Amino acid sequence: MAGLKNRSVSQALMERFEVKRGLVKQITADGGLAALASKHFEIVEADGENSFSGSHDIMTSIIGHYSDKGALIVDVTNIPPNFDDPDAMARAQDTRKRWTTFLDESTGYNSKQRGDKAKEWAKKASKAKSAVSAARHFMNMSQNLSDDVKAQAEDLIAEIEAALEDNDNTRAAGRGEKLNKLLNA
Repeated sequence: MAGLKNRSVSQALMERFEVKRGLVKQITADGGLAALASKHFEIVEADGENSFSGSHDIMTSIIGHYSDKGALIVDVTNIPPNFDDPDAMARAQDTRKRWTTFLDESTGYNSKQRGDKAKEWAKKASKAKSAVSAARHFMNMSQNLSDDVKAQAEDLIAEIEAALEDNDNTRAAGRGEKLNKLLNA
C-alpha cells in the first residue's frame, strides 16, 4: 500500500512518442526542442540542441529529448493539485492543455494518432517476443533441426533481445520475421 500512496503523491513517468518524419529536422532549424518547450512551459533550460529540462505548475520536472532514432523521449514528474481549490484545478487544467499542445507540436501527431503509434510500437515488441518464444519451443521439440540452423536461430534471438533492450522494436520485429522464416523453411 505504501507504494501506491507514494505514487499518488508524486508520479514520474518516462514515455516514448513516435515523431513524424522530417519534424525533428524542422524543429532543430526553428531553434530546437528547448525553444519549442519554452513556448509552453514556465521554466525551460536547453540541455543541448534537441533536449531540455524544465517545469510548469504541477509538472515539477519535465525532461525531454529526441532520440537518435527520431522519437521523443520525455520523463515527467507530476504532483496532484489541491482538488478543493478551484484556482489550483484551473491551473492544473491549463498545465494539461499546455502538455497536450506541446506533444502535438513536438511529435506532429494528435493524441489519438500518438495512441495508435504507441499501440503499433507495443505490437512490434510483442511480435518479436512471440517469435523468440515460438522458436525456442520449436527448437526444443524438433529432432531433425541441423546444428547450423539452430546456431542461426540463436544468433537471431540474440539480435532480437538486443534490439528489444535498445528499445528498437522495429528492428526486433524484423528480426523476428526472419527467425520465423528460418525455422519454417
